[in-house]
Amino acid sequence: MARNVTLDFIRGVAILGILLLNISAFGLPKAAYLNPAWYGEITSRDAWTWAILDLFAQVKFLTLFALLFGAGLQLLLPRGTRWIQSRLTLLALLGFIHGLLFWDGDILLAYALVGLVCWRLVREAQEVKSLFNTGVLLYAVGVAVLILLGIIADSGQSRSWVPDASSLLYEHYWKLNGGIEAISNRSDMLSANLLALGAQYGWQLAGMMLIGAALMRSGWLAGQFSLRHYRRCAAICIPLGMLINLPAIVAQWHLNWDYRWCAFLLQAPREISAPIQTLGYAALAYGYWPQISRFRLAAAVVCVGRMALTNYLLQTLICTTLFYHFGLFMEYDRLTLLAFVVPVWLVNLIFSWLWLRNFRQGPVEWLWRQLTARASGISFRSTFR
Repeated sequence: MARNVTLDFIRGVAILGILLLNISAFGLPKAAYLNPAWYGEITSRDAWTWAILDLFAQVKFLTLFALLFGAGLQLLLPRGTRWIQSRLTLLALLGFIHGLLFWDGDILLAYALVGLVCWRLVREAQEVKSLFNTGVLLYAVGVAVLILLGIIADSGQSRSWVPDASSLLYEHYWKLNGGIEAISNRSDMLSANLLALGAQYGWQLAGMMLIGAALMRSGWLAGQFSLRHYRRCAAICIPLGMLINLPAIVAQWHLNWDYRWCAFLLQAPREISAPIQTLGYAALAYGYWPQISRFRLAAAVVCVGRMALTNYLLQTLICTTLFYHFGLFMEYDRLTLLAFVVPVWLVNLIFSWLWLRNFRQGPVEWLWRQLTARASGISFRSTFR
């Protein structure tokens, strides 16, 4: 089956876009990821940077990646049970190693574990409509749980939201020094992330995967609708998503990023808007692909999408080296950190383009496929179909 180049382009955009948010997770304390006032006060530079990223990028690219992950599950169904289970189990193992030994912001383990549940739901679904509706229902449950957590949360400040000086010094210490201390802390964070996955985030992740699978099965994510249809979807979904999210951004600003409201209740509009805006981004790519494909940069982004796993891990390798081994952690504010994004993007783009001139797959993708073939008992030759 021929590759869907536009889908590879969208996947490349998702991987590159994820770095826009992850750069703060690499360069600043964990509390800074959602809270721009993590140090108790805030500058206008930080506030505006956070607001713009929240409107255009926060959650959106992770949601887009989950959508594409679900589409991938639909495409993998002809491979059979043993192939899919082996593939996702190996991804979970890779995510566990990545999260424990390299970086506490790993998403691979969560996607693999939820994928192991969702692929069976995708296989058993008889109709596209029922699959899509199930995805919407699961996502709505996740948002409802988030609101419930906000209702029962303590109204006081949390050290995870506004850490004290000793917590910041300790995080700075273990991230720069590494070793057993770092592994122990990443292990604790991994456990906390798995609890959050089971309690709340996993519902949303599963919902987006099922929606992605439904849209792939219907042909929407395969580009089988008209350019006019995709352009109309983009024109409706992107502004609508922003319209839902914008009041919550303004409210968080006026509430001075209060823990109870901003860590839970006002996250809900963003989570509701993310799938809508994400579908708009995907529709934008399909609707204007004849124009986009004329640019050489688009071809490089397609290469990034074909090597998504390699590039995700490459971003970790580059950023952990810069911020933890070269001591740049907590040295820059949110806006200045964005200056690191473009050079990392260039590495992703150039490396992917050069690699795929000589090989059919990225290095991690190739290894993943070989190990999947061995684990599933499928012959080596059949993995290149």
